[in-house]
Amino acid sequence: MFKKLRNRFLLLNLVIISVTMLIAFASIYLITYNNVARDISMELHKVSDLNRKPNKGASPRPWDSGIGQPPPDFNHLQPPERSVSFTLVTDLQWNISDTISIFNTEDSFYEDAKKAALSAKVNTGRFKLDDNHWAFIILPFPEGYRMVFLDITAQQAILTNLIYTFCLVAFAMLIVIFFISRFFANKSIQPIHEAFDKQKQFIADASHELKTPLAVINTNVDVLLSNGDDPIHNQSKWLYYIKSETERMTKLTNDLLYLTQMDYSDIKMIFTEFNLSELIENVILTMEAVFFENNISLKYEIEPELTIHGNREQIQQVAMILLDNAVKYTNLNGCIDITLKKRHNHNIFSVTNSGEGIPTEHIHKVFDRFYRTDKSRVRQTGGYGLGLAIAKTIIDQHNGKISVKSIPNETTTFRFELPSV
Repeated sequence: MFKKLRNRFLLLNLVIISVTMLIAFASIYLITYNNVARDISMELHKVSDLNRKPNKGASPRPWDSGIGQPPPDFNHLQPPERSVSFTLVTDLQWNISDTISIFNTEDSFYEDAKKAALSAKVNTGRFKLDDNHWAFIILPFPEGYRMVFLDITAQQAILTNLIYTFCLVAFAMLIVIFFISRFFANKSIQPIHEAFDKQKQFIADASHELKTPLAVINTNVDVLLSNGDDPIHNQSKWLYYIKSETERMTKLTNDLLYLTQMDYSDIKMIFTEFNLSELIENVILTMEAVFFENNISLKYEIEPELTIHGNREQIQQVAMILLDNAVKYTNLNGCIDITLKKRHNHNIFSVTNSGEGIPTEHIHKVFDRFYRTDKSRVRQTGGYGLGLAIAKTIIDQHNGKISVKSIPNETTTFRFELPSV
């Protein structure tokens, strides 16, 4: 599926770029072609005007200036530079009566040139003769026609080379663009692929977590139904199991709904300025009994009067999640070290607990939903692996950062940074 999506994206990108290049190259070629055509037309008329000048001592030609009119001034006309041209003068029946040329050639060449021009059936055009390209213009006068020919092989070569250059550049660019587009297509598809994989994993994990309590409830209901004659007080333990699993399912669904609301809800949380130092101290006081019951020694260092802008209840929930997580994974007679301090423009809260730690290969997964490094302890700790995911979502919404660092068989440190006020 993702391969097809990538290929469609790649194909669409190549089509768009190819059409864009085609339009750009076509525009450049048309502009160049029009410029060359204009220059050729100007040069043809220039040659025509130059060849109208009579030779010294010769009688005026019939197509020169009319009777009683002064001859035109040709002093301003300059011969075309590096151009090969000739003029044919014909009568009304297209028989050649005069040839004006700077080079000598066979009469058959002029006849072929005349026939090629006449076969075009236009007053101006182009043709190819003896591997050369020629442009011509036919100008009528009372006694016949004047046919001016100009060698445009060099100009035609420029246009041909321009086409070849465009094709070569386009081919090379398409190859380069193909690999670049494929690279960025893969990069674009990767987040979608990861999101899809996470969604699949999320559905599988949620189904697995719901399946166990449902199985327990179903089993206990079957036991109750099979002992329908017993009084209710004899069935209390089965009811207790059902209630316990129902509570676990309720907590799971509440956490899932909470994560969904935080991820997709457009409702803005109410942010206010509050004393973070006071909040952390209150959370520690709330958890002191838990530390004592688990024989965990506690050390903490709280820098006073640190304030942030955010949602007090959510930040309190993050602190509770991190402390609860530390208690669950602290070894027997271990210790927890809590610090809150200000560094530059950020308030940094960290919780370090002794214990088995987190293997290096699992560090980048600890904030994933339903992820637990030791699934055998699920029943013992009573968690679903959603707490750290909730904590990360809350910190992200507060424009903060949350991270974890662990030394296997020694310590694990969770910390978050929030902008200070």
